[in-house]
Amino acid sequence: MTVEFIGMIGAQHVSEIHAAAGPPVNPAFLREFARAHEDAGFDRVLIGYGSSSPESTQLAAHAAAHTERLGFLIAHRPGFVAPTLAARTFATADQLTGGRIAVHIITGGDDADQRRDGDYLSKEQRYARTDEYLEILHRVWTAEGPVGHDGAHYRFEDCNATVKPVQQPRIPLYFGGSSEAAHRVGGKHADVFALWGEPLAQTAEQIAAVRAAAEAAGRTEPPRISVSFRPILGATEEQAWDRAHRVLARIRAARGGLASFTGPKTLNPGQQVANVGSQRLLAAAAAGERHDRALWTPTASATNAAGNSTALVGTPETVAAALLDYVDIGVTTLLIRGYDPFEDAVDYGRELIPLVRQELARREVA
Repeated sequence: MTVEFIGMIGAQHVSEIHAAAGPPVNPAFLREFARAHEDAGFDRVLIGYGSSSPESTQLAAHAAAHTERLGFLIAHRPGFVAPTLAARTFATADQLTGGRIAVHIITGGDDADQRRDGDYLSKEQRYARTDEYLEILHRVWTAEGPVGHDGAHYRFEDCNATVKPVQQPRIPLYFGGSSEAAHRVGGKHADVFALWGEPLAQTAEQIAAVRAAAEAAGRTEPPRISVSFRPILGATEEQAWDRAHRVLARIRAARGGLASFTGPKTLNPGQQVANVGSQRLLAAAAAGERHDRALWTPTASATNAAGNSTALVGTPETVAAALLDYVDIGVTTLLIRGYDPFEDAVDYGRELIPLVRQELARREVA
C-alpha cells in the first residue's frame, strides 16, 4: 500500500509559536522551505489560503522552479476567481511544473474571513456554489471543444481553453471539510477528502460518511482519505512530552497562538467557532487530553482549533505506529506539519517518514 505524505510551506517563517519573521513574501525562505520538504521525502506540500496571505499559485510556481519532484497542493476558495480562469491558471501551472499540481478546495467555514474577500453568501450557499464550480473545472479541463454553462452561480458561453493539464484526465482535487454539506459535495467531486486529526473512532465515522456521500452521488470509487496532524517528536517518550508541554506553554503565552495561515486564534466573549471541523476538534479536547496511542488535544484547545492543531506526541517509533493506526482504518494521505515548521520537516524526513514507509513495505512482502 502506498501512503502519500504532505507537508506545508509558506513564504515566511511563522507558526502558532513563532511570530512572523521577515517580509510576507521571502523568496529565499520559500525556496529553502520547499527544498527541505523535497529532501525529507514528502510527496507534496500544501500552500495555504487566507484572506491576508500571499497568493498561493504564485508561491507554488516559485517553489516548483527550485525543486525537481515535489508536488504542490494549492489551497483554493471557490468564488473569488471565475472557474474558467481558475481552470486555465491551474492547467498552466501543471504544464510549467511537469504535472506537479493538485488543488485543495476549501469552501470556507469562517464567515468573517469570507467577507474580508467580499463573499457574503451563507455556508449552504457557498457549498452549492462550490458544487457548481467543481463541475465547471472538470468540464473545462476535460472538454475537447468549447463549453458553455448556465447555472445558479455561473454563466458563460464558448469557453475553449487551449491549455490542458499534464495530468490526465485532470488535475487531482482535494477537498476539506467536516460538515454534512462538505461530505455531500466533497464525496461527489474529490479525489482525496481531507480531515483534521480526531480520535480513531471519530475519524472512522467521518470516513464512513464520506463514502456514503460518494455512493449517493453515484460514484463507484470513493475519495481517498487524508488526515492532518502536528507531530511532536522526542528521542524518548519523556523528552517528547516535555517538548509538547513547552509548545503548549508558548501557544498559551501568545494568547492562542501567533499568526499563521489559519487566521485569528482568539474569540470574543461568548463567541463560538463556526467551523464544524474546529467544533469536532474542540469536542475531542473536551472529552480528554489524550486519545488512542499518541493523540494529544490541548494544542487544539489553546488555538480554538483554528486549523489542524491536534498533535501526535512520542518517539518517532510511537508516532509512526500512531500514523499507521489511521492507515489501518482507511487513511491513504498523511498531512504532517510541525509547530517548528522548518526544523520539524527536516526531522520528519530523517526520523518519521522512513519508519512508516518501511513498515508498509514490510507488510507488502509479509
